[in-house]
Amino acid sequence: MKFSENWLRQHVPTQASRDELAATLTAIGLEVEDVTPLGESLDGVVVARILSAERHPEADRLQVCCVDAGQGEPVQIVCGAPNARAGLCAPLATVGATLPGGIAIKAAKLRGVESSGMLCSAKELGIDADASGLLELPDDATVGTPIAEFLALPDSSIEIKLTPNRADCFSVRGIAYDVAAATGAQVASLDIAPVAGATTSTLPVELHAGADAPRYCGRVIEGVDATVSTPVWMAERLRRSGIRPVSFLVDVTQYVMIELGQPMHAFDRGTVRGPVGVRHARDGEALKLLDGRDVTLDPQFLVVTDADRAVALAGVMGGHDTRVTDATRDVFLESAHFAPSAIIGRGRKLGLHTDASHRFERGVDPELPRQAIEYATRLILDIAGGQPGPVVEAALEAHLPRPTPILLRRDRLARVLGVRVEDGEVERILRALGLAVEGDASGWRVTPPSRRFDLAIEEDLIEEIARIHGYDAIPATLPGGVVPLAPATETRVEPSHLRRALAGRDFLEAINYAFVDAAWLDAWSLQANAVPLANPLSGELAIMRTSLLPGLVAALGRNAARQQSRVRLFELGNVFHATGEGEAPLHTQRIAAVASGDAKGEQWGTTSRPVDFHSLKGDLESLAALSGAPLQFERSSRPWGHPGRSADIVLDGRAVGWIGQLHPRLQQALGLDVDVVAFEVDLEAVRLRALPKAEGLSRYPSVRRDLAFVVAETTPWGAIEASVRSAAGPSVRDLVLFDVYRGKGVETGFKSVAMGLILQEKSRTLTDRDVDAVVGEVTASLQREHGATIRS
Repeated sequence: MKFSENWLRQHVPTQASRDELAATLTAIGLEVEDVTPLGESLDGVVVARILSAERHPEADRLQVCCVDAGQGEPVQIVCGAPNARAGLCAPLATVGATLPGGIAIKAAKLRGVESSGMLCSAKELGIDADASGLLELPDDATVGTPIAEFLALPDSSIEIKLTPNRADCFSVRGIAYDVAAATGAQVASLDIAPVAGATTSTLPVELHAGADAPRYCGRVIEGVDATVSTPVWMAERLRRSGIRPVSFLVDVTQYVMIELGQPMHAFDRGTVRGPVGVRHARDGEALKLLDGRDVTLDPQFLVVTDADRAVALAGVMGGHDTRVTDATRDVFLESAHFAPSAIIGRGRKLGLHTDASHRFERGVDPELPRQAIEYATRLILDIAGGQPGPVVEAALEAHLPRPTPILLRRDRLARVLGVRVEDGEVERILRALGLAVEGDASGWRVTPPSRRFDLAIEEDLIEEIARIHGYDAIPATLPGGVVPLAPATETRVEPSHLRRALAGRDFLEAINYAFVDAAWLDAWSLQANAVPLANPLSGELAIMRTSLLPGLVAALGRNAARQQSRVRLFELGNVFHATGEGEAPLHTQRIAAVASGDAKGEQWGTTSRPVDFHSLKGDLESLAALSGAPLQFERSSRPWGHPGRSADIVLDGRAVGWIGQLHPRLQQALGLDVDVVAFEVDLEAVRLRALPKAEGLSRYPSVRRDLAFVVAETTPWGAIEASVRSAAGPSVRDLVLFDVYRGKGVETGFKSVAMGLILQEKSRTLTDRDVDAVVGEVTASLQREHGATIRS
C-alpha cells in the first residue's frame, strides 16, 4: 500500500515528524518499506507560461522560449523539451534556485543564446520519474505561484507492507485510525452527505450470486463532461500513491478506492441497457476485459451483467465494451461488496492482478459501498458537472457479515501481556481504533467496526492493545516452571547430519518451491496422484510436487546454462500424493541429489573423469553408512531413467528410491546439454538405525579365502552377496568384491566375480576344516541359487 504523507495527515492531524511517523507505523505492525521524499527545496520554482517558442538558430532540438513567470518582464529560456510550446504552463526554476539533487540554476548561454532559468520536468523537481518532457500544468494555473504551494509540496510517498489480515489498511482512512491510536491524535471527521437525486434516471439492480455478492449499489449521472482534466490535487495524490492518472472518470474511482478502500467502476450508461445484475459465469462464457484481452470463464467467476450479458469481471476488472471514454456523457457508477472467497485466486487464474482484486480478496467493509458512491458522486458533480439520479441498492441482508461484541476481560489482558494497562488507556486505544466500547464488571464489551474482519475473539483485542500500547512497554520476562528436556534419540540420524555429510562430499543444498509446473511432471511421467492447487500463485506453480528431482534438475540446468561446468546439488524436502477424495494428501520426506560434469573438482593430481552412476552410488552409500541402512540396488525400468544405467533402491524388500542417469530423451526435452546423474530416496530409509550396542573385539585371528565364480552377466552383486552371507552364517566378518572380469577364458554372456571371504569367531580359532566347510556351503549355495561355477 502506497500513499501520500500529506493525504494521511489530512485525515489524522499529528505533530509527529516524517521519521517519527514512519517509525510509528512500523512499530504498530504496518511495516514501512520505503519513504520517498517529494519536492524538497523548491524555493525559487514558480508556475510559468510559455508565451512563444522559436527554434534555436544553432540547434535543431533546442527552442528559445519567451516565458511569463509573473515577475513583470518576460524572461528568455532555452529549452530542449519536446513538448515546449506556446501557451503551455510549466514549472520554471528561476536564477538562484537549487533543485533537488543539488542542481544550482544560474544565468547561462546555450549555443550563444542567453537563458535565465530552466523549465522543469517532474523528475527534475523530484516528484516523479517522468523525464520525457516538461511537467504540464493546468491552463488555469496562476502564473507566479510557487510550485510547492501549487502542488502541495513538500510531501513524501510512503509504502507499507501489510499482512493479509489488515485489509482495512488498504486505504488512507484505515491507516489514519491506527496512526491516531498510536500518536494520541484524533481522526478527522469525513462528512459524506448524501447527494439528492436531480433526475429519476435509474437502472434496476439484481443479485443472483447469493452470499458471494450480497450488496450492490448503482447510480446514473447524466450530462457529465468526460473530457475535463483531472484536478492537480487529485492527480498528484494518485501519482504519489503509485497510480498514474488516466482520465477524470477513471481517476475518481481510483481516488475513492485509495482514500476509503472501496473499489469502484464506472460504466458508460449509453452502452448499458439494464437491468444490471451479478451472477456466476456460465461455463465457457466469453468476456473482453478493459485491457483488451478476451477471456473464457467458468462458474467459479462472478460477472456483472447487463440484460444477462457479461459486461465486467466482478471484483477484478471492468469490461471493454462498456468502458467510459471521452465521448461518454452519461455514467453508471458501481460500488459493491463481494465475499473474499468469491474473488480470491480468480484474477491469478487469468494471469491478472488488480488493485480491486487485491482488496476484495482480503475483505472490504460491507457497509462502505453506499458511502463510496455518494463520495464519488460529489466529486464528479463538483468537477465534471452532471445530473445525478437516485442511488439504487440491492442487498441480501442475511448474507452480509455483522460485527459481534467481544468480551475483553481485564484479568485476561494483564495475564497475557504480563503487564497491567490502565483502564483509561485501554478504552482510549479501542475507541481511537474506531471500536465501540461498553464497560463491563470484568472488563469491556467491545464491538469492532464492520471494516475490521480480523477482530473476532478476545485475543485479537489483546493484540490490538499490545501493538498500540507498544511492545517495548511490555517487560521481557522468562517463563516460570520447569521445562523438561527431551533426550535426543539414537535411533534416528538427524537431518542436519545428512546435510553435513552431503556438503562434505561437495554438494550444495538447494531449496525449491513445493509447487511446480504441471508440464514438468508430465515430462518426467510423474503426474500420477499429483495434488493440484485450488488457488495457485501462477500457472507455472499450479501443482504440488510428487518428486524432488524435477525441481533439482531444473536448478542444475539453470546453473549449467550459466557456464557452471560442474554442478552438484541436493535437497531435503516433502513430496505430496493424493490419497483419496476428501482425504488429506500424503506428504513424504525425501532426500535427493543431482550431479553433472567431472566427478572431482579440477586439479593437477588426478585425471578428470565425468561423474557417473557409480560415483553417485558411492555418495548415497556414504549417506546410508550414517545409519547402517543395508541398501540394495535392482535394475530399474522407470521412464525417466537411462536403461541399463539406473536402479531402484531397495530396503528390506521394498523400493524406497531411485538412482541413475537421466534418460537421453528426457535430457533433450529439458534442454540439457550435459549428462545428469541423480538419486532420490525416502528420508526414513537413511535415517532409521538400530540402537548402538558396544561389543568386544575378538581375540582370535581371522581367516581369508579368495574365491572366484563364473555367473551370468545379469546376476547382480547384491544377490550374490546375500547368498554368500546367508550360507556362511555367523562366522562371516566381511565380504569384499575385489575383481570383476570379462574376456578370454570366460564365455560370452558370463562374468567372473572374485571376492574375499573373511571369517572369524569370537570364542575360538577357526580350523582349516571349519573354513573348508563354510567355503563348501557358499559354493553349493551359489551353484544352487545362481548357477555359479568355480572359475578354474
